[in-house]
Amino acid sequence: MSTALSSAPTDVAPTSAAPLPSAILGTYKRPSPLFVRGEGVRLFDDTGKSYLDMVAGIAVMSLGHGDAGVSRVIHETLATGLIHTSNLYRTAPGERLAEWFVRHSFASKVFYCNSGAEANEAAFKFARRWARAQGHEQKVGIVSLRGAFHGRLPGTLAATDRPSYRQPFLPLMAGVQIVERDLDDLRAALDPETVAAVIVEPIQGEGGVRVLEPEFLRALRELTHERDVLLILDEIQCGLGRTGHLFAHEGVGIVPDMCTIAKPMANGLPMGAVLVNEPVAGAMQPGDHGTTFGGGPLVAAVAEHVVQRLAEPALLAHVREMGCWLHGELTAMMQRTGKIRAIRGMGMMWGIDTHEPAAAIVGRAFERGLLLVGAGEHTVRLVPPLVMSQAELTEALVLFEASLREE
Repeated sequence: MSTALSSAPTDVAPTSAAPLPSAILGTYKRPSPLFVRGEGVRLFDDTGKSYLDMVAGIAVMSLGHGDAGVSRVIHETLATGLIHTSNLYRTAPGERLAEWFVRHSFASKVFYCNSGAEANEAAFKFARRWARAQGHEQKVGIVSLRGAFHGRLPGTLAATDRPSYRQPFLPLMAGVQIVERDLDDLRAALDPETVAAVIVEPIQGEGGVRVLEPEFLRALRELTHERDVLLILDEIQCGLGRTGHLFAHEGVGIVPDMCTIAKPMANGLPMGAVLVNEPVAGAMQPGDHGTTFGGGPLVAAVAEHVVQRLAEPALLAHVREMGCWLHGELTAMMQRTGKIRAIRGMGMMWGIDTHEPAAAIVGRAFERGLLLVGAGEHTVRLVPPLVMSQAELTEALVLFEASLREE
């Protein structure tokens, strides 16, 4: 598969129709139909038109829309009346979920938050706290890679390789540098006296769905061990089943010091987490970080149900099988149409580089009732619900190809 990477990813909705007047702050361009209902792998607007969803809320709705199990847990939890207590107190759903993650990962402890950007910001703080706990006051640097997207908050935006996102908000958090996806450059950048951590997406989602080579990731893990630098894996988009493994790093054969997760964690409810190993956990003290809403009883109860479903061997096998099938179908489409320059991905996460600007294809697909999202000026991204069947994927690819051909 090609490793070509577009340089201007985007996560905005298609722009083929003018947005309705709205009191919502205009940080997104939205098409005019108003979505009112979801069912399985489809959304429905206020006119009754259905849309086959290959976006899944940007890799969030892994179990699809209106899932019966998720709905049941929501209703059962609402019936208890225990929706929020703050993190001053313990609740059973949060305790059980953390124990589940510890049993099913490398983690010693879990920190809850509300989003992926918050998870990465927390990981940066934890890395600096870990370094200071060892007596290294100058060891504060964070390194990220070319093409990375880690969020839009001050720290995560500093680690995000998007000049157009960064420029209006300078200066950003100090001590963060972006280096090339190259081991020699990383060896030069990872100064053990000044760098606390390197953060890496095993698959760069907004960066054109670039799959980092397993050999590169394994060598980076060795380098961070050698330099006494923490390795943070950002699996916010590529984790929790999307590659056909519960965690993307399981398919590579490495163990990070921290792993950040969020998007599909509660199938649409806002929740993120940082999984940390014992050395990091041991450095943290009460008061070092906090969150009012993170891991509340309702979202934790839903997340407990969702992650157990996402870890089911049958679902993970389905994702791997559909990934192989999608690779073959997209390769054939590339050869058949002449409209595609390259494809990249695995499991249920694919990037298709197109000769035509991606926004035009996304817009035409929207008119046909297919939801797509860009990951670059010339990259269309496919991140459907993980439960989507081969028949539904076939329907989506037919609509996608028709949208490719129509100029």
